[in-house]
Parts: sequence; structure tokens; C-alpha cells
Amino acid sequence: MPFPFILPTTSSISFTESFSSSTHPSLPLSATTARGVVRDALKRHKRIPPSSQSSSLSTVQSTLNEYIPYLFALDAGLSGSSCAGEEIDVVLVKELEVEWRTTLSTSIPGREPPRVKLKSLESELFFTLSTLAYVYSLQARAQLHTLYNATLPSPEQRVTAITAAMKHFLDAHAVHTYLVNRAGQWNSQPVAIDISMPVLGALAELTLAEATLITVLKDDPYPAAVLEDRNKDSKDWMFKAVEIPKVRASLFARLCLASSEHASKAQGMLGRASKVDERLVKYVDDLRRTAKAKACRFLGIDAEIAGKTGEGIAWLRGAKKELGFAAAGAQEEKKSSGFSKLKKDWQEKREDKKIEKGDGWGTDAGKFEEGRVVDMLLQKWNKMNDTIGVQLVPPSEPLLASLPSGREYHNPKPFATPTLDEHTIVRMRAPPDPGEAFQGGEDDSSDEETQRESTPAPVGAFPGATSAYAGGSNYY
Repeated sequence: MPFPFILPTTSSISFTESFSSSTHPSLPLSATTARGVVRDALKRHKRIPPSSQSSSLSTVQSTLNEYIPYLFALDAGLSGSSCAGEEIDVVLVKELEVEWRTTLSTSIPGREPPRVKLKSLESELFFTLSTLAYVYSLQARAQLHTLYNATLPSPEQRVTAITAAMKHFLDAHAVHTYLVNRAGQWNSQPVAIDISMPVLGALAELTLAEATLITVLKDDPYPAAVLEDRNKDSKDWMFKAVEIPKVRASLFARLCLASSEHASKAQGMLGRASKVDERLVKYVDDLRRTAKAKACRFLGIDAEIAGKTGEGIAWLRGAKKELGFAAAGAQEEKKSSGFSKLKKDWQEKREDKKIEKGDGWGTDAGKFEEGRVVDMLLQKWNKMNDTIGVQLVPPSEPLLASLPSGREYHNPKPFATPTLDEHTIVRMRAPPDPGEAFQGGEDDSSDEETQRESTPAPVGAFPGATSAYAGGSNYY
């Protein structure tokens, strides 16, 4: 499901050293204070274990939403445009220098990529808005995780989670699209991969592909049937079979194909970028495969409903090819080797453990889960075709070549630029109070802070003297 983005961290800066305002003298200091709160929230979020980080996403989002209007106010003052109907004059004293840790670039295994030094307010604005888009995607990921927990959600909870996730995806898409349009005015690409034009365009297509794909999840009963089948706490199989309502298979197939097309565009854009994290590249490819395989499955369901079981089986075999799994023949589907069955069971248990822990699940964009659904239908339809109505199974290649065009579902709304309220703008006309500045604590990196906090003090050590008892100090 959604890609598990890592929120970047940043160093402290002071806008008062780079900007001054004759109309609103308190604006640079207020922006510095708001940024310090964001920096502190990002550091705290990073220290939380990955499986529990979803609990702090709302805090990070609220701090970003409070800080971003100040950035746009500074940007409006530099460009000579108005902010909330009021003229703001901002003068550049010296060039702003910021540091952000990139999270979408390649790095040495086991080590984080270093912070990248950037100049200009534009870079700060882009990294901040990108972080907000990552938060939206992670919130959508947290919502969809509830659909795969051990406790099966009710139909109402399922619809609520999917609707909320869809809204988060569209919000992330709006932010990325705004950044793409704004980056089109640049004369040169930035040093940081995260805010480069190809990556921003790929993320805009990726979030729209995810928002399109989950439109069918609400009315797709088959993943829930597979989940019900492997749920140890469910006893419904004793007295009734899983009910599969009829679905609008042809419509769902075209929606999935539209999602696959967006993912294919994202994959092409990432191919033009250099040194992008391989996990993101693989995730986009898996999403493209999963969406196309879902389309094949729905077309197979449409054929099976029409009484063409043989054609339906061919569509399912084509779906397995799209997923990258070996498309087995009829004899191999009937009896697989003991080793392959053992390997499949081990993979399923490993994926179930990831979902249970809430860490690392769905990094294959749902490809493995879709493979489970295809295998369930293949087993069922092969049995029906062998016992009730024997039909020839045509080759899947001509069917894959005749796939219909995709159909768009969403009409995304543009990103609404946030502005400061009238009361805040009026308040910033007063001279600044240096005592109110907050830059987010020390200027140490998050890694060093985490290391200091995770190192317990020796027994009997004087408080605050933990570093003096290190192995390389003079005490040893």
C-alpha cells in the first residue's frame, strides 16, 4: 500500500539574519519561532519507533500548517505581492542557507544520507511542502493499515478508512502538483534529489495512481474474502461460505488501468532522475504491476460471470504474469511441489507478521496480497472448469494485448495557498521581541541526539557527565 516515506529533519536557522521588513518587523522572528517548532516536532517523530510513528503524524501536520503561511508571507514580501490583502515589504539582507536531510536519495546501507546545504527561501518552501505531502501519504497508510489488522473491520469502518485515505492521497497530490508547476519556473535544478523536477512529477503521478487504485478497494470483496479465509479468529466457515457480491468488473478494470498508467508515468520520470532510492523505484514498479494485475482479474471476473470460465482463467494467468509470478500451466496449477508450497506459506506468514507489527508492511504496493486473491480464484475456477463445464483455456498474451484504455475517476483540486489571518498580520506590525524566538533546541543532528538519549548513564555517574565515562575518555 502507500510508500513508507521517512520524514526529513533539518538544522536550525534564523530568518532575522537574512530578512528584514519595514512594514511588519516581527515577521522574520515569528517565522523563525514557527520553524523551530516544526524542527522540534520532526526530531521527536524520528525518535519514535517506526511501528508507532503514526501517532505523531497529526502533531507534525499541525506544526507544518502553522509554519507554512509564514513562508508564503515572506515569499509574498520578497516578490512584491500582497498577503491576505495587505502589502508586506521584505528585504533580503543576506542569502538564506538551510540544511535538510534528503530521504529519497541513495545512501550507504545502514547509514543515513547527509544533510544537503541549500540556499534561498524557495528551497526551504519546497522541502517544507514536500514534508507536508509525505505526512498526508503516511496518514493514508495508517488508515489503510486498519483494513489488514487481525480484527476484521466492519463495512462502515472499512468505508470510513478508505474515504479518509483517499482524501489524504488527493491532498498529497495537490501539494506535489503545486510544486511541479512552481518548479517549472526554475532555471536550474536543485542539488537535493527530493525537490528535483523529475522526483516531484513522479510523486504527483504516484499519489494520483494510489488515489485511483483505492477507489475500487471499497467495493472489491475479494481481498476481504482472502483476509477472512486466513483469519484464525473467524468461525464463519463452519456454517456459511464467504459471500461474494457482484461487482462492476469492467468499470473497476478501467479504473485500475488508469492507475497503472499513472504509475507508469511516475516510473518513467524516476528513470530520468539520478541517485533515487531504489526502494521508491521498486515500489512504483510494483504498484504499476499490481494495478494492471487487478485489471486483468476484474476482466476475468467479468468473463466468468458471462459463463466464459476458460477465458476467465486465461485472464488470471495473465494477472500472474503481470505480477511477476511464474504463470503456471494447468498441470502445475493442480499439483505444486511441496517445496514451492512451503515457500509460499512462509512468505504469507512473513507478510502477516509485518502487518501485525505495523512496520514494513505493504512495501510491495499490495503485489503479494493481489497474488493471494488471484491464486484463490484460480484454484476455484480450475476446479469448476474441470468438474462442471470443461472449456478450453486460451493463451493470455492476446488478451493482454487487447486491454481497454483506462478511465479517470478523480478530478483533483489545486492546492490552496495558505495565508496568515488578519489578526496575526496586524500583530506583526509591532517591533520584534527577541526573547520570544524559538529555533528548536540545539543544532546537533538528530542521529547524535538519539544516540545520546539512548545511552544510559553508568551507575553512580554524576548527572550530565555521561560522555566522560565513554570508552575513549581519560577515565579508562
